[in-house]
Amino acid sequence: MVGAGAAGLAAAIFAAEGRAGLRSGLHVVVLDGARRVGAKILVSGGGRCNVTHAQVTADDFHAPHRRVQRVLQRFDEDAAAKWFASLGVQLKQEATGKLFPVSDSARTVLAALLARCEALGVRVLTEHRVRGLTPTGDGIEVVHDAGRLLARRVIMATGGRSLPKTGSDGLGWQIIEGLGHTVTETHPALVPLVLADTFFHAALSGISHEAALTTRVNGKTVDRRGGSLLWTHFGISGPVAMDASRFWVMANAQGHDASVSMSFFPDGDAAAIDQWLAPTNNQARRKTVAETLAQRLPRRVAKAMCAHLGSLEHSKPDKRQGPRVSGDPAGIVLSQLPRDTRRALTQALTDLPLPIVRPRGWNEAEVTAGGVPLEEVNLRTMASRRVPGLHLVGEMLDCDGRIGGFNFQWAWATGYIAGCSAGAT
Repeated sequence: MVGAGAAGLAAAIFAAEGRAGLRSGLHVVVLDGARRVGAKILVSGGGRCNVTHAQVTADDFHAPHRRVQRVLQRFDEDAAAKWFASLGVQLKQEATGKLFPVSDSARTVLAALLARCEALGVRVLTEHRVRGLTPTGDGIEVVHDAGRLLARRVIMATGGRSLPKTGSDGLGWQIIEGLGHTVTETHPALVPLVLADTFFHAALSGISHEAALTTRVNGKTVDRRGGSLLWTHFGISGPVAMDASRFWVMANAQGHDASVSMSFFPDGDAAAIDQWLAPTNNQARRKTVAETLAQRLPRRVAKAMCAHLGSLEHSKPDKRQGPRVSGDPAGIVLSQLPRDTRRALTQALTDLPLPIVRPRGWNEAEVTAGGVPLEEVNLRTMASRRVPGLHLVGEMLDCDGRIGGFNFQWAWATGYIAGCSAGAT
């Protein structure tokens, strides 16, 4: 086993358990370059480890639907929950459908995985960074920092390039490329987005609220999703931004014209918002724009939005920005709000262009988009179609899920398949 992350530890456990779930009698060794294993598990979910989701389907992943479905059917979310219960980790479901350990601590998850490895006699060797693999007639020779070993089966679980400080730096891909595998272009996914310094995000750092993000590529809408958005000193983060990031990052990397716009009202369309800003009720008409917006938005967000709208150049209308206004509309009473100003405000509230400069980078990305194409492995065993005795799991493969425990589910599922297969042969 190369890599002691989620997929690697799962594969080691299932290989050591064998078909009866007891002990297979195999000599299972896990090699990892870090001094302490499971760093990515410990930092996931804000240190709570979102191990899976209450409902996982192939639609939650970016990869060929039927291929992903074949993997998930072998080890689904219910199987994952039962497995963790057998390890002594009870899970709880939150309103979002995310499943966390009852302890709210990722250390509970890692400790349970390592305890099961110890109980099964699995050796987890730290500071044993693997440098190369050489197929031989008897198996695969593994070259690592402390020497060499010969393995009948090798499961590569070195991860992608996300969070390189945890040890995922792409070296595993270099090794298997040298053995004939393909590795697609890789990009950070589930990553915060950096906005231009001229935008108002820094003033709202730390504030979160519901929003919807629409991604357009060459003018065509390719994704729209709602969820919690977090303003930061550098731009935007939070589940909705992290999920949307993949579409912008991939399109931008391919040289397309990619843009993301935001609606502050995920459940309301422009017509409804325009009507809300033009009330017929006399009492409502006496409120200022800022007072009205603060009824449904954080007050600081409402003020920043109005100030931003007032700061735009007031030349001829721009098709993307919509009608222009003159000055900050925050203090204007609704009954005196000019029609063009109301239309501009409605446009900004429901389709505000976000000036994205770049993704935050690999150090902040939760997962990698790209990797070894799924058609290069046998999905019944996760065995390489190029190298006998080699299996590939987890983030090494070109399959990434949305935020919410889906990528961990992929790790458990591929680890289960590879481990059971390797342990049975």
